[in-house]
Parts: sequence; structure tokens; C-alpha cells
Amino acid sequence: MGSKYLLRPLRVLSGPGICPRIAGSARMQYHSPLTSRSITTETPSAGSNFTDTVSSTLFDSSPTTPTVLTTIYDFPTMEPLEFAEYPSNHLHLPLRRDILHKAVVYEGDMTRQGTASTKWRDDVHGSGRKLYPQKGTGRARAGDKKSPIRRGGGVAFGPKPRDFSTELPRKIYDLAWRTALSYRYRRGELLVVADGADIEYPKTRFVKQIFEKNHWGNADGRSLVVTESFRTNLFRALRHAGEEGRVLTTDQVDVKDLLELGRVIIERSALDSILREHQSDLLGGIRSVVAQQ
Repeated sequence: MGSKYLLRPLRVLSGPGICPRIAGSARMQYHSPLTSRSITTETPSAGSNFTDTVSSTLFDSSPTTPTVLTTIYDFPTMEPLEFAEYPSNHLHLPLRRDILHKAVVYEGDMTRQGTASTKWRDDVHGSGRKLYPQKGTGRARAGDKKSPIRRGGGVAFGPKPRDFSTELPRKIYDLAWRTALSYRYRRGELLVVADGADIEYPKTRFVKQIFEKNHWGNADGRSLVVTESFRTNLFRALRHAGEEGRVLTTDQVDVKDLLELGRVIIERSALDSILREHQSDLLGGIRSVVAQQ
């Protein structure tokens, strides 16, 4: 997912944060949103204020940073455990179809192998002698037997190994990641689960029962499970249950994966890792502050 970037601190209502405290912190005000349901990922309303000690170099220049709530669930029981707060510019961005389209095309171009190769007439093995004299035979003039118009000859304008990859600014690509996650969040299709999401038995039947009970399966649009690292039982169980969903690690997932299935079930550490890696467009002011110090 590219080079490492500073993590924008993510605060929780209970439990330690994911980012260590840094010296030179400042006191800042934040809005703690309230939701109309006890367990939800819907758009929050205005709420009360609370304070938290954080590093001033990790925030935008604005005095207040809006946040949104998400529920952390246990997996696979899906019992709610706690609430976590994320900045609104991470999980509550407006839908930008143009940005998402650019990111999906960019990823598709990067995955093209570009190894197709054919032989031109100079690459075909054989003599370059003219088949018959230019004049005197009454036939149309002809060159050697490696001509593209003859059987066994070279291929005219055939494919050669090439690089299909295109360029996309890092900031736009990072914005596309957070836009895709925000799209799922705003639709209530982003479910954040506790770390270590795995199942007890590596059986396809067992994982199908879990998906059916939670309405994640084929009948409800399939689902994508994103984990921070390889979960042996879960990966084995979903290996033969492709009609129900997919499971990927953070190293394997991309923007297209976040958009093409019905919903995303993601580990909390995996979500934090993705947000940490894809926030370069938010760090412009931070770099200038650090450079002056």
C-alpha cells in the first residue's frame, strides 16, 4: 500500500488508542457525535464536547476536527463490544465517482501483465532470399518467405511486451481509498470487528452458517472480509465458498475489492492500517510544520 505515513490518531471511548502519545502535545476540542441507534454506522448528529491530549502536528490547522462513531463487534458472534471514533475525513467523505473510477482504472492497469509477444518477419527463422525474380515470371512481385502475408511468416503489427501501467498522484489514490471506505460507512455496509477475526473450525459449512445468519452470503450480495494477517481457519473455510464471499489481508485488498461486493467486514487493526497508509493528502500541513522545526 505504498510508503509509510504518520497515523492520524483514532480515539476510542474505551480501551487504548492505536497511536502512541507523542511529546509536545496540545489540548484540543472535539465533537463527540450521538447516533439515533445504539449500534450503528450511520451519519452522526451533533453532540457534546470532550478533550483529549494529542500531538498538535498530527492534526489539520482547523481548531476542531469532526469525528464519527463506529461500533466494534465481536467475530463471529457479532456482539457489540465498544464504540470507536474516527475523523470524518477518514470515514465520512462525500462520494466522488470520478476519484473512484481513476483508482479502479489505475489498479487494473497495474495488474496487466503485458507479456504477449509475437514474431515480426525479422524474428522468424528462415532465409531472406527472394522467392523468385522480380520480373519475367508473370506473377506478382514477392519478397522472402517470412513476409507477413505468407503462412509461417511474421505477424504484422502484433503485440510486443509492454508496460500498461499508468500514473496516478499518490494523494488522489489515497483519497480514493478513504472515499471507498466512507461510501461503505455511510450506507451502513462497513462492519468493524475486533482483531483476531477467525472461526473455530476450518469448515466451509460452518462459515456458510455464519454468513447466512448475519445475512452476508450470496442471497444478500456476498461479503468481503479483510484481516490484518492470515487467519488459517477462516481462509481455509472460505476457500471453497466463493459464492458467499471473499477474505483478503490488508496486503491483498485494493479499492476495487472494497466496492464490488455487498459489504465489508474488516478487522479494526486492518482498518487502522489502511487509514494510516492512505492519508498523504492530509499531511501537507504537517510536513511544513515538521520542516520548520
